[in-house]
Amino acid sequence: MRRRTATRPASATAGRTSCLGGACSLKRQFTELLSDIGFVREGLRARVIERASSMGTDGVLEATGSEANLNSDNIRLMSAMLCAALYPNVVQVRSPQGKYKQTSKGAVMLQPKADELRFMTKDDGCVNVHPSSVNYPVRYYDSPYLVYHEKVKTSRVFIRDCSMVSVYPLLLFGGGRVNVELHKGDFLISLDDGWIRFAAASYQVAELVRALRCELDQLLEDKIRSPSMDLCSCRRGSRIIHMIVQLISTQ
Repeated sequence: MRRRTATRPASATAGRTSCLGGACSLKRQFTELLSDIGFVREGLRARVIERASSMGTDGVLEATGSEANLNSDNIRLMSAMLCAALYPNVVQVRSPQGKYKQTSKGAVMLQPKADELRFMTKDDGCVNVHPSSVNYPVRYYDSPYLVYHEKVKTSRVFIRDCSMVSVYPLLLFGGGRVNVELHKGDFLISLDDGWIRFAAASYQVAELVRALRCELDQLLEDKIRSPSMDLCSCRRGSRIIHMIVQLISTQ
């Protein structure tokens, strides 16, 4: 009996390899751009990084060094970076009014069904998570905000490639001015004309977040004016970066 050649698995493997190769190429190009503006080691070029890469790696880690990759395993920080990359592509997640079920241990709040959640953008109003998204069946989010990469309109407006983000990354890395106001006894930190807001534990916490955002903005402006400034060795820069990493990592 003649054996058939497994063309589909080979085709799928080739497709994945092509995608991974494209991602590696983009990483090397991005590293070159970061090098040009002084955020990683000077003089790095994408072609040189590719030639120097080890078997099975893209060469970026070897080229940039361990100091520039101290937080590469920090998933919360990586998620926070999406705010800087994708803002203002932000979606509010609105849950329905809580429903409870009576049990022998008392009333237990039920999680809403996935189709009961409402997703809102500032400009389009109600949108929908695309059925192909891994977040499509999700029924609960720890944070009421998502950021997304793509928005398409067919029968309805759908968002794709979305990820949940917490409020601190939005406040630190989002656009616009951070405001603090007292509302019905609560200190609210708001962004983007109040469309993004949350209640702070105290006035001191609210002011700390606002001050940290101002310090970060000023630090980036200083870096743009003086590209040779090393943020890791600079006492002020390293202190601000450490505080932000700690805040996001322990939230």
